[in-house]
Amino acid sequence: MNDIQSSLGYTIFLEDPIASLDNFLSSSNYSKVAILGDTHTLAECLPYLNLYSSYSSTCDLIEIDPGEDNKNIDICIGIWSMMQEFGLDRNSLLINLGGGVISDMGGFAASTYMRGIDFINIPTTLLAMVDASIGGKTGLDLQHYKNHLGTFTHPKGIFIIPEFLGSLHELEIKSGLTEVVKHGLIADHLHLRDTLSYLSNGLPGVNELIPQSIKIKLDIVEQDPTEKGIRKALNYGHTVGHAIESYYLAKGKLIMHGSAVAYGMMVEAVLSEMKCCMKTEDVKYIFEIIPNHLEPAKVTQEMILDLIDFMKLDKKNTDDLIKFSLLSEIGKPAINITCTEEEITEALLKCIHYFND
Repeated sequence: MNDIQSSLGYTIFLEDPIASLDNFLSSSNYSKVAILGDTHTLAECLPYLNLYSSYSSTCDLIEIDPGEDNKNIDICIGIWSMMQEFGLDRNSLLINLGGGVISDMGGFAASTYMRGIDFINIPTTLLAMVDASIGGKTGLDLQHYKNHLGTFTHPKGIFIIPEFLGSLHELEIKSGLTEVVKHGLIADHLHLRDTLSYLSNGLPGVNELIPQSIKIKLDIVEQDPTEKGIRKALNYGHTVGHAIESYYLAKGKLIMHGSAVAYGMMVEAVLSEMKCCMKTEDVKYIFEIIPNHLEPAKVTQEMILDLIDFMKLDKKNTDDLIKFSLLSEIGKPAINITCTEEEITEALLKCIHYFND
């Protein structure tokens, strides 16, 4: 796998990430370096870094509990306090070692500490490798609403170490594959075909999907770094998906991001047919591949009003209108599509009945 150079000023290191990490750290002359991770990544992934890297064992460690329910301002205050206690100054570096929660929150903590210090991402989940660590979005949840606090701040580098995927169970791999499938649905028929081929064969060779999925996301982000236009296409499945995540968070339950987005892509496929004239056979295709290969969330009719309430505060909305990123056909996104509550309800009911019939 060759390294990928972004026009946004950083490199995604795939070819020899540990050597690249050591070279980055030795040549940067940071005054202090700290590693942010959760109890899982510091136990399962940090020993691998310490075994092969010349520098990671010398870094200060900041540990938090895993899970989306910890991606909030209170935990972030604790991270800032630890950074201060370790003496991090404006010439320091924060290494984010973890999945989407760590890259989102670590990026936010670094981008706001002393008005911003450098950070790098070492993603440890498939979802983070192909999506969350890339693109410069940092964020915290606010009162169960996903990523309502955040900045657009790019890391100084991203280091992809596929060996970390060995510490994940199958549901976590499928959660990440949801974003890989999404990239194919919005941008690349061939990538979607390759992804479905791997899924049909019981997930072997999933590492081979990573570079192309990264390239799809990076190409879109480079065209629109601050999400004013085409970058919104990456939100396909996420208006409904984030509402599902928020619903479960409010109930004190955790759900995988990929499971919520998988269900969201099905609902938004129905809306794509209603609003963007996507062909019925394309909707049927999406309804076939997602339940057969991914792990869609459980949604019931009793949840609909709450889900719509969460959608009303989605970041893409304007003028109190609920906005979606949909598809005009597979491989062709349609952004800024307004849907009424009645249309959303109809699409949700179609999916609920699909799973119940």
